[in-house]
Amino acid sequence: MHAIKTERQKEAVNKWANAGFTGSIIAGTGFGKSRVGVLAVGETIRRNRENNALILVPTIQLKDQFREEFIKWGYDDIVDDVIFTCYQTAYKCEDHHYNIVVCDEIHLGLSPEYRKFFENNTWDRLLCMTATIPEEEEYAEYLNSLAPIVYKITLNQCVKLGLVSPYNIICVPVKLTSNEQKEYDKAQKQFIHNKYKLGQFDAFNEAKRIVGDKNATGEEKAAAFQFYKAIKKRKDVVDSASNKITVLQKIVLSNSGKKILTFSGSNEFTNKMCESIKPLGVTYHSNMTKKQRVLSLEKFSKNVDVLCSTKALNQGFDVSEAEIGVICGLTSKSLTMIQRVGRLLRYENNKIGKIVIIYVADSQEVKWLKNATKSFENIKYINNIKNL
Repeated sequence: MHAIKTERQKEAVNKWANAGFTGSIIAGTGFGKSRVGVLAVGETIRRNRENNALILVPTIQLKDQFREEFIKWGYDDIVDDVIFTCYQTAYKCEDHHYNIVVCDEIHLGLSPEYRKFFENNTWDRLLCMTATIPEEEEYAEYLNSLAPIVYKITLNQCVKLGLVSPYNIICVPVKLTSNEQKEYDKAQKQFIHNKYKLGQFDAFNEAKRIVGDKNATGEEKAAAFQFYKAIKKRKDVVDSASNKITVLQKIVLSNSGKKILTFSGSNEFTNKMCESIKPLGVTYHSNMTKKQRVLSLEKFSKNVDVLCSTKALNQGFDVSEAEIGVICGLTSKSLTMIQRVGRLLRYENNKIGKIVIIYVADSQEVKWLKNATKSFENIKYINNIKNL
């Protein structure tokens, strides 16, 4: 299977080259996009050692990981000739010219602020990579104008070709407590009231417009603010539903000795999840130092069963030890779900990845779940944790 994956990766690079060395590769998580970037940069520099290369990534951790990929795939002789930097730094650069620029997780580099890099610098070759086309129409259009898609393979296609391990997704509903339900109902009432004040259709974008409109009346701005406040409160309630922890505890107890990776909707709830399963879990999130996060990964690899994360592991990390994934915090973004599921679906696992999604029944999470999983197969909804 490794030979097939290598063949597909080289095919992607060739498609990019045939398109004039400018384009985007959309490939399901686990396909090996980082190796595609290594091949593109490696051959560019080996063709002419005077060439310079820049690799853009979203996080410091991915900078280190990408550097290791060059060594892993036999390009250790050129790794010191490559510049690795984050989008948060690169957008400040001006008047630089590069022979090749590789943008990993490009969906995170398309915001108006980060676009300054593409507007203020030049290159001969540009390769953009991500797991799926951005859902925001504006971002998708910008990516197409910057680097049109030259190669695309979905996660499900990767599974069918044997490039990544197969998966099963099991969705488990929970109920809010009586106090949580009161908070949710209050936020929902406020949400609906201000939605109609702003206009029934596309109220979210209308609210954003009003917030930045100097000519908007005080009443309009108040409605927009209350609408945003209701959205946040509603999400906070379902993200931190206490019964999600109860289900997580049952999953951990019934899978003793297995490695479990969890995702929640906030760092605070991640800490609560970890506390609820002590001493079996460790945390990994953005409020921790790099040293603390590295230590958590080391503990998970050796003697801890559960790694509790928020968003910090969404992008690019291989967590090959994990056998089960538990997702407790949802958004409507299918890309976020693909990234999280992809932490488990690696060929090296040589097993079926089991992903459990815990959601709040009769809440907005039902709609988010359907949208986030629309591109997946092998999804089962159950009502009893015993059926896991």
